[in-house]
Amino acid sequence: MESKNKAVFLDRDGVLNKELGNYVCTLEDFEILGHNFEALKELQDRGYLLLVATNQGGIAKGWYTLDTLNEMHNRLRQAYAPYGVNFTEFYFCPHHPEFTGDCDCRKPKPGMLLRGIHEHNLDASKSYFIGDKFTDVEAAEAAGMTGIKIEIDQPLGEILHKIV
Repeated sequence: MESKNKAVFLDRDGVLNKELGNYVCTLEDFEILGHNFEALKELQDRGYLLLVATNQGGIAKGWYTLDTLNEMHNRLRQAYAPYGVNFTEFYFCPHHPEFTGDCDCRKPKPGMLLRGIHEHNLDASKSYFIGDKFTDVEAAEAAGMTGIKIEIDQPLGEILHKIV
């Protein structure tokens, strides 16, 4: 039987880049949190795939474009690459209930996480989701993985002991 991978899913705003309180809409406002380079490298060295799962309802609201979002994600890849950190995948929900109705991918629903589990042959019971909101933990639990709630912009090195 083929062995399954394990992963750490990461919320984006407030975990990988500075939280601004609403949406990060411009490249100028996209500030990467440098205090997480070493912690994510350690997780990757422990055999975890690193995947991002982020609600991006500002797209549905017309506050920024898919091109801007993709450039933000490219900047994350470029900033972490010199530290040996590779993000396996970026999942995002472009919907917002007030503009596009209900969907299965907007957290706290687990759609993005379930997609990652399927696409990357993950063992959910050995995977984690780190986020700065309780909806991130709810999504993790609904997908069968462990959710870890951190404070906004908290260094991930402070919670590595929770990931075995």
